[in-house]
Amino acid sequence: MRVMSNLAHFHQRRRRLFEKMGQGIAVIPTAPEVARNADAHYDYRHDSHFYYLSGFAEPEAVVVLIAGKAMQSILFCREKNPEREIWDGFRYGPDAAAQHFGFDAAYPIALLDEKLAELMADQPTLYYPMGASTEWDTRLLKVREAVKSKSRSGVQAPSHLRDVQELLNEMRLIKDNTEQDIMRRAASISSEAHRRAMRFTRSGQYEYEVEAELLHEFCRHGARQPAYTSIVAGGANACTLHYVGNNAQLQDGDLLLIDAGCELQGYAADITRTFPVNGKFSAAQKDVYQIVLASQEAAIAAARPGNSWDAPHQAALRVLSQGFIDLKLCQGSLESVLETESYKQFYMHRTGHWLGMDVHDVGEYKVDGKWRTLQSGMTLTVEPGCYIRPADNVPHELWNIGIRIEDDVLITPHGNEVLTQEAPKTIEQIEEVMRHE
Repeated sequence: MRVMSNLAHFHQRRRRLFEKMGQGIAVIPTAPEVARNADAHYDYRHDSHFYYLSGFAEPEAVVVLIAGKAMQSILFCREKNPEREIWDGFRYGPDAAAQHFGFDAAYPIALLDEKLAELMADQPTLYYPMGASTEWDTRLLKVREAVKSKSRSGVQAPSHLRDVQELLNEMRLIKDNTEQDIMRRAASISSEAHRRAMRFTRSGQYEYEVEAELLHEFCRHGARQPAYTSIVAGGANACTLHYVGNNAQLQDGDLLLIDAGCELQGYAADITRTFPVNGKFSAAQKDVYQIVLASQEAAIAAARPGNSWDAPHQAALRVLSQGFIDLKLCQGSLESVLETESYKQFYMHRTGHWLGMDVHDVGEYKVDGKWRTLQSGMTLTVEPGCYIRPADNVPHELWNIGIRIEDDVLITPHGNEVLTQEAPKTIEQIEEVMRHE
């Protein structure tokens, strides 16, 4: 079937999955709608694996792939329903969906179990997202049992069950050119949102007022949703890693940590910037900030093809730990601080994660017990930080300083590309932006 040129990459991904499957049937459902209250649902968001293979964003849909000598891709979706479309909006329906998204066939979702029993017959292996949904686990195994019941007539049910997520996770780990372009755009929109927040922020405002500026910038560029709940954390709140209250008043002299990124066409950006509410870093804030920035620069330099996944983290750790020693937050030599992990009082998380359709994207970090080797096309965050809570062993002038600096980094054939480089990051850049409303 002919595939529209702007959707050809979905067709290519299905063909790659066929090759990985060898022979068998794969069933990949999209995410269910979720009720928010008695009268409304949460904004719908498709399942990432499903969308990666289909480009189809409607709920109540399933992709079925038959691999073998005669490869076949099938979509199950909602039927056209003029009455419901008056209330809920456009639906493709099976016929138009098959044509538009390049499937060999499409059927009403109501026929799924019946058709699956036919399609599953004589397939050696059933691939599906094992354990992702108890409901789907039960449903697919029930269909498999129905096929088994026909064994006397010579029909065989799949004798092997495999987790299709294992195959898709590896595929999604390497971003194709289309994905890279979308992520560059998501990063650009998110970078401008951080710049807007810096220009807007003043003491006396509330964290949620700054959050509104982020959402405004996302939305006006077509990114209707944030990729995750934005963290807008002033002062001591920045020392809570997953702070999402966003309801405190900003105080003159405090830092503001913002961890926020948009989702665009199913892909996430993830940026953190930290800056002074009043537009000017204090001497103590500068000292800590420069250490975190230097650690991030070292980590980004280590994010290269051929290096291990752990290399950026280790590079950041060495710079941070030496910085903590210089600030008299940690005692002893660099090697002893690293060995005893005393740095964890001030830096307790890893330096990054995979990024893509999910903010913490799929893909293993270790292979056969060893850290994975970075390859061109992988995308990760690089986000060292420092969180100094009040304590007896901490100088008072450093209390409640929380700083994280995070960028999105694409591994390239000869190095990397920082997708979020447009977001101001140096002390000079930040203070310059905040001088101009």
